[in-house]
Amino acid sequence: MERVIYKERKNTNCEKWDGLKKKFGQDDLLPLWVADMDFQAAKCIQDALKEYVNQGTYGYYNVPDSYLDTFINWQKDNHNVKLDKKWIRYAPSVVTSINWIIQILSKINDSILVLTPVYYPFFNAIENNNRKLVKSELIYNNGKYEIDYIDFENKIKNNNVKLFILCSPHNPVGRVWKKEELKQVLKICKEYEVKVIADEIHQDIIIGENKQHSIIKFDDYNDMIVTLTSGTKTFNLASLQNSFVIIPDDKIRQCFDEYVKKMDIVEGNAFGYIAYEQAYANGRLWLNEVLKIITSNYKLLKSELSERLPKSIVSPLEGTYLAWINLDHYLNDENYIDFIQGKCKLAVDYGSWFGGDKYNKFIRINLATSKENIIKAVEQLEYLKSE
Repeated sequence: MERVIYKERKNTNCEKWDGLKKKFGQDDLLPLWVADMDFQAAKCIQDALKEYVNQGTYGYYNVPDSYLDTFINWQKDNHNVKLDKKWIRYAPSVVTSINWIIQILSKINDSILVLTPVYYPFFNAIENNNRKLVKSELIYNNGKYEIDYIDFENKIKNNNVKLFILCSPHNPVGRVWKKEELKQVLKICKEYEVKVIADEIHQDIIIGENKQHSIIKFDDYNDMIVTLTSGTKTFNLASLQNSFVIIPDDKIRQCFDEYVKKMDIVEGNAFGYIAYEQAYANGRLWLNEVLKIITSNYKLLKSELSERLPKSIVSPLEGTYLAWINLDHYLNDENYIDFIQGKCKLAVDYGSWFGGDKYNKFIRINLATSKENIIKAVEQLEYLKSE
């Protein structure tokens, strides 16, 4: 059995633990915010990186064919996705790719649609590229989220939307979209000639019997989609800066290639290529154990909160390792940040980051940590009873 080892990360130049002062203004918090894991990478990854380091030269790297082969095999074996090698391009990160594709597939002042609450770098990518942000709110019912197809279509029509950014699985609410849901969204987008960027970076973090459906499998829509993914979340490799851009359509792919050539963009780094190849070739058993830990931590979180803060609502976790918690009965809009940090001593992702003031009383916490940290977090959240 592959061992998953919890790592004490203080004083390792770790953003999650050592960047608290910069991000939150204080360093005495339990960090459950940014989406990386407090686990060491799989041993196969560590061994491959050590071997490369020990050979002593770090010049320009020739990416072997086996790198793409392992990724293609992973997609086939784990997601029943058949990729053509010519569709695949590299990028430093998924967020970087989102910015590139926005520039390639839209123009200044074009409208771009997202489903909120959603991963907040989407907002930055849209606004920093001088595009107009359009939000379609997900329907919320006692913790569960659904797509409002009527609002989705109306927002496209009324704002002349050119591009839609899909988060699948959906961060922060933990939804793994069903096949029928994705098909309906793609159908609407096709009707109005809206291109789709699919951020599938959490595609391997699927909980229980839920099933991830990559939009690449919807062949009828391949002329309007770009899919982005990475081993970053799956194998805890964020600092190695590698990701995949999957473009089935020849015209869009040509535009991407011309953009990258014009910008003279370097595709990635040797350490990332080596780590990702090992991960996709030999990391499945490690991931299986990680998923068990995440599932256990989610159940523990729900159980502890039901006893200590019984009016809190934890959204069902279908995918990602991020728990979305409604603390409406325990927080007010005015001082929620001061209370979470000052009294509870927690560093979390605040709900407002994902869609504005409507989500002030929500928090997102990272489950990819030790059981002890989950228990400690809930114990510290108990201070909300005095709010």
